Amino acid sequence: MKRSDQERLAWLRLIRSENVGPITFHRLLERFGSAEAALDALPGLAVRGGAKRFEPASRADCLKELATLAAAGVAMVTKGEDHYPPLLGQIEDAPPIIFVRGNVDLLKKRTVGVVGTRNSSINGIRLARMLSEGIGKAGFLIASGMARGIDAAAHEGSLATGTVAVLGGGVDVVYPKENAALYDKIVEQGAVVSEMPLGLVPQARHFPRRNRIISGLARGLLVVEAAQRSGSLITARFALEQNREVFAVPGSPLDPRAQGANDLIRDGAHLVQTADDVTQILNGLFQSHLNEPPPPQTLRNPGALPENAALERARAEITQLLGPTPTAVDELIRQCQMSPAVVSTVLLELELAGRLERHPGNKVSAIGPV
Repeated sequence: MKRSDQERLAWLRLIRSENVGPITFHRLLERFGSAEAALDALPGLAVRGGAKRFEPASRADCLKELATLAAAGVAMVTKGEDHYPPLLGQIEDAPPIIFVRGNVDLLKKRTVGVVGTRNSSINGIRLARMLSEGIGKAGFLIASGMARGIDAAAHEGSLATGTVAVLGGGVDVVYPKENAALYDKIVEQGAVVSEMPLGLVPQARHFPRRNRIISGLARGLLVVEAAQRSGSLITARFALEQNREVFAVPGSPLDPRAQGANDLIRDGAHLVQTADDVTQILNGLFQSHLNEPPPPQTLRNPGALPENAALERARAEITQLLGPTPTAVDELIRQCQMSPAVVSTVLLELELAGRLERHPGNKVSAIGPV
């Protein structure tokens, strides 16, 4: 499918609106049926949640962003459109919009994520390059984060067969600078992907969001070298939560760069010595038909809010139950003994007012005093 220009503009405005993240974006679509209807409802929801005022992202600003994307030759792909990666669309917090520089057709290929430490060994770099080359020749796209070390080696090994770099900043921002030449090659022969606006310089808090896209794109994630408590292990955790296969290359127990991968193997990850160790398992999984699941069902009467009396009772109970520790939404519904529609509406109100944070696993927590 391809969305109309008006619909694409509404999607961009909705995701650019304050306090609207990927999970909330999808909840709003479920509730109101379209991005345009959700934009109309945002101010009222936010004010009822405690905000003094709320303005959705402006039409003029988003039109300017679309013009900048077109001038830079960057494709904007919305979830559900033909070039949106099907497996990425299955994760709970799938980015509603991704920006792509390079060959957007590559995103349809079967994908394997390859990640590892920046402070890599010579053997780790050689292995990452060799394994990525072999997996690529078997017909898979290699996804990584274009960091120095293992990520860069994975891209280099798969340039000829197809590679995609997922960035923590805008697709036009090269980070780290030492990978500028590699970035140019990826744009020319592969693709660069991000959910962030053009020109955004990545910060530390952006990288976990990037990592869940690397694992979300892929059917399997390969960890070559990773210390304990590393970003690569965060990506592996995302992969497990997303029901992906996790692979790891073993290393010496005397090398701290091998501890994370060795721990993954001990906990059940597939041990990898050659590219065939990855491709044989994934080829078997891909024999079954894997496509994006049907879109969530919208309400029979989208846009209709529950009665005020029910919402007021729910606000009082939910604000009392919420705290800084993430709580499952299903548990809130059971505790309140109110309909999912009522609880969902109150949570949207609180989030748009900046008083609630969403977490994977359909959990929420309070931000500050509720």
